[in-house]
Amino acid sequence: MEKIIFLKYGELSTKKDNRNFFIKTLNDTIKKRLNNIEITYDFGRMFIKPTDNNYDAVIDELQHIFGIHEIVVAYKSNQREIDDINNNILELLQDKKFNTFKVEVKRSDKKYPVNSMDLRKMFGSFILKNISNLKVDVNNPDIIINIEIRANEVLIYFDSIKGLGGYPVSSLGKGILMLSGGIDSPVAGYLAIKRGVKLEALYFESPPHTSEAALDKVKALAQKLAIYNNDIKLHIINFTEIQEAIYKNLPHEYLITIMRRMMYRISAIIASRVNAKVIVNGESIGQVASQTLTSMSAINEVIKMPVIRPVACFDKLEIIDIAKKIDTYDTSILPYEDCCTIFVPDHPIINPDKNKCEEYEKLINYEDMIYKAVKAHQVINITVKQDNEFQNYL
Repeated sequence: MEKIIFLKYGELSTKKDNRNFFIKTLNDTIKKRLNNIEITYDFGRMFIKPTDNNYDAVIDELQHIFGIHEIVVAYKSNQREIDDINNNILELLQDKKFNTFKVEVKRSDKKYPVNSMDLRKMFGSFILKNISNLKVDVNNPDIIINIEIRANEVLIYFDSIKGLGGYPVSSLGKGILMLSGGIDSPVAGYLAIKRGVKLEALYFESPPHTSEAALDKVKALAQKLAIYNNDIKLHIINFTEIQEAIYKNLPHEYLITIMRRMMYRISAIIASRVNAKVIVNGESIGQVASQTLTSMSAINEVIKMPVIRPVACFDKLEIIDIAKKIDTYDTSILPYEDCCTIFVPDHPIINPDKNKCEEYEKLINYEDMIYKAVKAHQVINITVKQDNEFQNYL
């Protein structure tokens, strides 16, 4: 028998005419992430064989790739006769300790002469006759013996590892993530990647009001997202001139609203330049003044590009739970201020008037400042392989 890893597609298998595109995209993603493998696939399964036999390392990497429903370590044999299958089952059970068991059979090859129900009975009876002191328990067994009969082979396996699900990265196009140093935006990015959106990130810095440590914090968060995104480009916009102009010339209760309108305009420009179809951010309804429905409407009106807010209907504790799961939480809570937390007025308006927003914006030459900021912006390429390089600065 040959030890292999195979993947179950889950949601990808529902795509009918587009299924091959999604599976091929998953295949390409895995090949990009793993060099030490042999890989084949069909509509039902994807098979992976580590060339260096390092199954643990391969499985660990697969657990960070979207589009995989289940990861299974299995044993493959070309012997499909009942007696051969029985003998292989016994061989695999020798080193396992259990008192109760259940047999599951999937007959992918419908031409196989015995149906699944009869096969379950046959394999179960053989195990009971050849291993003493065992009982069948269909509800809560110590071990489940899975046998899958395919056209040219038989797979036997016992355990599976839950994958991340979702769609393979880039299968649904590209988006720009407005990445701050907070808790919410990295979680929003993770959830967008899960739905097949390849992300580039956009960070607004405001030196000297924001520090180099704040930028390094965002780089570290981007690197965490690169684990799921394959890699990530981080666009850095110097927002100082725009932010100071807003602070010096506009009513303070409108500072956050106007600032966000400027950020949206810049995000849409960067998105169009990199052929991104959507903007993604971490706004959550009602969490802060700029995230009331009225505020969102007043801010959103300055662009035509769709804005996706994956955590819009999550409460803060739900967002924190995901942040801890994807290992961004501890970085996000480091005490380095970003553009969204400096110059915050004591009483920001929660129901801004759109006409007043337009009137106040005429007090500053924002179009020229936006042009300068976009023209001078920097781009950093962050890859999965950089590990914790940016953590060294935090």
